[in-house]
Amino acid sequence: MKAKSRLSRCLDDKIRGYLDEYFDRYLEAPAGVLEAYEYVQGRDSLLNRTKKQVLEMSIKRVLEEKGGEITGKNHRKSHGDVEKDHSIEKEAFFRENLSGIKAKKESESVLNSEGDVVYQKELLKSGNSSLNNEEIMKDQFYGISESKRRNKTEKSDIPNKRSKVNGNYNPPKGIMFDDLGGIDECINEILEYIVMPLMHPEVYSYIGIQIPRGVLLHGPSGCGKTLLANAIASEIGLPFISISAPSIVSGMSGESEKKIRDMFNEAKSIAPCLIFIDEIDVVTPKRENAQREMERRIVAQLLTCMDDLSLDKTGGKPVLIIGATNRPDSLDPALRRAGRFDHEICLNVPSEIGREKILRTLLKKVRLSGDFDYKKLAKMTPGYVGADLSSLVTTSGIVAIKRIFRLLQNNTSSNEKTLTQSNMNSSNSSDKNNNHAFNMDLNSFVSDNFQNTAIIQRFLKTYPDTLPDDVLSLMCITIDDFLEAIPKIQPSSKREGFATVPDVTWADVGALKSIRMEMQMAIVQPIKHPELYERVGITAPSGVLLWGPPGCGKTLLAKAVANESRANFISVRGPELLNKYVGESERAVRQVFSRARASVPCIIFFDELDAIVPRRDDSLPESSARVVNTLLTELDGLNDRRGIYVIAATNRPDIIDPAMMRPGRLDKPLFVELPSEDERYEILKTLTKKTPISSSVDLLQIAKDQRCQNFSGADLAALVREAAVLALRNTFFMDLFTEKILQNDFHHIPLYIEQYHFDKAFLTIRPSVSDKDRDRYYNLNRRYGCLATESS
Repeated sequence: MKAKSRLSRCLDDKIRGYLDEYFDRYLEAPAGVLEAYEYVQGRDSLLNRTKKQVLEMSIKRVLEEKGGEITGKNHRKSHGDVEKDHSIEKEAFFRENLSGIKAKKESESVLNSEGDVVYQKELLKSGNSSLNNEEIMKDQFYGISESKRRNKTEKSDIPNKRSKVNGNYNPPKGIMFDDLGGIDECINEILEYIVMPLMHPEVYSYIGIQIPRGVLLHGPSGCGKTLLANAIASEIGLPFISISAPSIVSGMSGESEKKIRDMFNEAKSIAPCLIFIDEIDVVTPKRENAQREMERRIVAQLLTCMDDLSLDKTGGKPVLIIGATNRPDSLDPALRRAGRFDHEICLNVPSEIGREKILRTLLKKVRLSGDFDYKKLAKMTPGYVGADLSSLVTTSGIVAIKRIFRLLQNNTSSNEKTLTQSNMNSSNSSDKNNNHAFNMDLNSFVSDNFQNTAIIQRFLKTYPDTLPDDVLSLMCITIDDFLEAIPKIQPSSKREGFATVPDVTWADVGALKSIRMEMQMAIVQPIKHPELYERVGITAPSGVLLWGPPGCGKTLLAKAVANESRANFISVRGPELLNKYVGESERAVRQVFSRARASVPCIIFFDELDAIVPRRDDSLPESSARVVNTLLTELDGLNDRRGIYVIAATNRPDIIDPAMMRPGRLDKPLFVELPSEDERYEILKTLTKKTPISSSVDLLQIAKDQRCQNFSGADLAALVREAAVLALRNTFFMDLFTEKILQNDFHHIPLYIEQYHFDKAFLTIRPSVSDKDRDRYYNLNRRYGCLATESS
């Protein structure tokens, strides 16, 4: 008991110090136990762990010691001389009892009654919600005058005071649906699930159904989720609470949940209202995978607050939440059920038509050349999202400025000289001195070795003042500026797991003409002209399995197809999907197809397919069997594969599960065989396009050489590379041990690859396929060739 009494005294001493501090700060006592309780908790976070009943009892004891009677009514300090010492005024106030206050009221009412009545009527007439009729009656009873009440109102903006401060919840301006491009596919969902419930909740109440409480926007980074949420708020014109999810997290226990409660309470008070939580996946992970207990509490608090958004609990005024994330699968499943985030809107990677609309929107106010081709630019930017296209516009503008600066520098016409002279004459002598000093600083700071910087430097010398209108009229962006800027932009889709469209074209692929035609009909033309295939009833895309000896160009073919179709391209190396943790390999497979569905048309290329879909039998581990089942389900399951084209490559088709090659999956196996003599000649011509070959070298004779028997395309590339290295060594690297290298005028020394370089290369390069392996592949072709004929 003594220990308990000692703890109570320590708590009372701490509370007494905080209440003394309260009076010194606000020149008045707490309105009651509740206000004192909130202030004390705000001053000391450790008191949050103390039971509420214990803390309230301590506050009551301290107030009773000070002489105040806790009756549940609001108390205010007397109207004393504020210039007295604070300590004397504080002790006098706490000794003052209720009868003293009444007596004081009677003495002051004669002087202040008329002014107070007028002030109170004005407040009621203006609709001030912070002072209602009941509070005015209480203030009249306790003798609080007009000046005292005004002082109380002026102190309400003190941050440590536990009072609600209204924020600015006006909707954003200057952005509407017309300012966005490529949202035609989701505009109907936005109107149905967001705009209609907020603008006409009475329809839902009359019918007797609940309005949607939340909508989840998801898609890759940069696709415009945040911009779309702001456009929605601007269109409907209702109060808009926008918050970034990381700002909810607080270091003190319980503060994060309190921020969520305060946000929802504020939304209810200003309803109808729209709440936008950006990057919501940061604070709402799956609770079974949460790293900290705080994350579980935040999820639970958000679930509880969303359940309280029904119309009967908000007074018939709707409150709707929009969440944005690029990782919807990481959210807790309870958030994605009906009654919370009822609907999900996916913002996909825009198609070619969508990119064209986005570009037209972005370039509305940009000065373009008269012959600007939007369709060509949209076709050249596969995988680009809205943020990438916006960055492309900015970068192309910089390219255009440098181009125009360069033209102005090279322009020696009389107009240019006249403009320069007029600019120089327009400045006074002091300006000339300043410009000369400025140019001298540029000369000392910038080196002429940097060409782009030198262009700007020379331009600043020539045009030190504001450019005249006739020079500004030359400023415009051409399609060539955009094409020059495209390589400088890394698409967001590449960081999201997509691969950029390869630079390999059909011209880089030697031979394989029959395979090219099959790939054209199976992949390229369905992407370019889907309407033609729909006319004959073909809607589901077919899958292609490229198989054959290693080094025959299977991967090269897939890259050429992706380049010609200009579709989004996802390259998957089979082993990289495998994970040692249970379920992670299957999740990786599902994620690949999920990304593909979000960016149709899309080509998925599985290299080394045999690594992830081996034949299922009793010897196969259960984990590998689950991966095979997952891939089979994605290829031909419940999910729609419209617009997703699958190309797989392997050199071991015999160990692939047979179910992979049934119709509807990889139903078109194509045998990429070793090249013939004529095909080897075509491959050699392709490989030596940029190689200085001597006129004495006969590529046809090399292709027909018996030493090239069983050579694949990769073997021929190694042969050409080895011959080129030998030519370099014989010409420039005479003695590698003493490092005697010809360094003087080596650009003028002729360099050619001679026949004897190829002869020496044949001594080190061997075919990667033996006669036995070649016979085995031809035997497999007789089996899978029949399959291909039947499926086609």
